[in-house]
Amino acid sequence: MEIETTRLILRPWRAGEEAFLAQFLQDERVMYAYEGAFSAEEVKNWLQWNLRLYQEKGYGLLAIVRKSDNKIIGECGLTDQIVQDETYLEIGYHLIYDAWKNGYAIEAAKAVKEYALMQLGAKEVVSIVRDTNLASMNVAIRNGMFVKERFIKNYRNVVMPHYLFSTCTSTISQK
Repeated sequence: MEIETTRLILRPWRAGEEAFLAQFLQDERVMYAYEGAFSAEEVKNWLQWNLRLYQEKGYGLLAIVRKSDNKIIGECGLTDQIVQDETYLEIGYHLIYDAWKNGYAIEAAKAVKEYALMQLGAKEVVSIVRDTNLASMNVAIRNGMFVKERFIKNYRNVVMPHYLFSTCTSTISQK
């Protein structure tokens, strides 16, 4: 699974790339919606989780490589997420702080949505966003998603309201 856009290449993470993941997963500014930055062990586990997803599902979160300088600036891709006992195919994204506000997240998310709907034949894709994460909400909205429901997640012993943003193939075909 590799996806190319005008400015980006989204490609699978590779073994040994924990340092690239740590650039954003260990940054408090990026990970505030997760109640804090990841530890080194959590970063390692995150990479292993993605490598397993590629093998088991054929998808996962992908490294975002900026074409202009070949720098990894984040990740975007697909994972299965459970909300209210229902499994959804989610578009998730994280960017290094210095890459924020340049349109990279929406460029990557749109490409992943198209891949999920057109290549994988998904009927619906979602983005799960904490209710305090306005930037991620805006990415979901700009990606043609609407709030399907509000739900509560308990993460790191913190009760966190989230929104389930959704779009489906019938929404796409009407545009």
